[in-house]
Amino acid sequence: MSKHQSTLELFRSFCFQNGATDFEQAVEYFSVFGGMGWKVDFSKSLEELIEEKVLNNYRYIHADIAKITQSDKIHHGVLTGIATGDGREHTAFKRANISRSEGEESIDFLVENNLLIRESSQAQPVNEREVVSDKYSFSLPFLRFWFSSISPYYKGIREGDYSEMKKQFENRKSHFSELTYTQLLRALVIKNFSEDGIEKMGAYWDKSTEIELLAKTRSSKIIAGSCKFSKAKAKKSELNRLKELCAKTELEPDILLLFSKNGFSNELKKEKSATLKLYTLKNLKVLMDDLSKNDLIISTNKKY
Repeated sequence: MSKHQSTLELFRSFCFQNGATDFEQAVEYFSVFGGMGWKVDFSKSLEELIEEKVLNNYRYIHADIAKITQSDKIHHGVLTGIATGDGREHTAFKRANISRSEGEESIDFLVENNLLIRESSQAQPVNEREVVSDKYSFSLPFLRFWFSSISPYYKGIREGDYSEMKKQFENRKSHFSELTYTQLLRALVIKNFSEDGIEKMGAYWDKSTEIELLAKTRSSKIIAGSCKFSKAKAKKSELNRLKELCAKTELEPDILLLFSKNGFSNELKKEKSATLKLYTLKNLKVLMDDLSKNDLIISTNKKY
């Protein structure tokens, strides 16, 4: 597998290698194939490419991944738990039906071997006695796809029956790219605040609350943001919800940021100011600008 690169670096390499022009399609396909260095034909449907590149080559890809995971059932259980859950370690351990000691040992192995990336909540919970579980993300988007949508259905896939896998992926397909959008939004914030500089970037969570984006600039400004992916435009209620979340967690952000995949209501647009940033797909598209050979990450993975 490739050495760890940022989501933005992997995305730009993917877009350059495959001549991407449609941002939404690029994100959708990257969320499945990202990080593997495979050539992707954007004229084909995602489902067609999954069958052609992944399902039909299951045995070979499985063998390559098993070399890294040492075919360890606990590792596979943890990876599937993270891929299908909220990324928190205690959720993954519960889904994998393993003890905390087994899970922690597995997590250490998976982080050390560059399959997972550890992330901690960016601020302390209001309740000081509350223990907040770390979250984990996959170093490569394809690994998340594999352990969420391929590995759990290996029995049928191995026998050439793809029906269960296809049915389950169809159910989650519309939401599958949301994590990629959130990660790219973080990259855009870092880019847009380059003059001040982002000192810390991540998210806030505790047992009952989550803020998708929480950052701190070098001048100690706090940025808090949320993401909306539904087809409806974001309304002022989204802003009020973010303010309530910040108040609940005793955060006092200097800048609020809302990302809405499908835009904002006129009422909310009027609220836009130096302390309220509104981002849409149009803003994210700049992350595909000026692609060149310098963006290409050379992969040593087998080509499919």
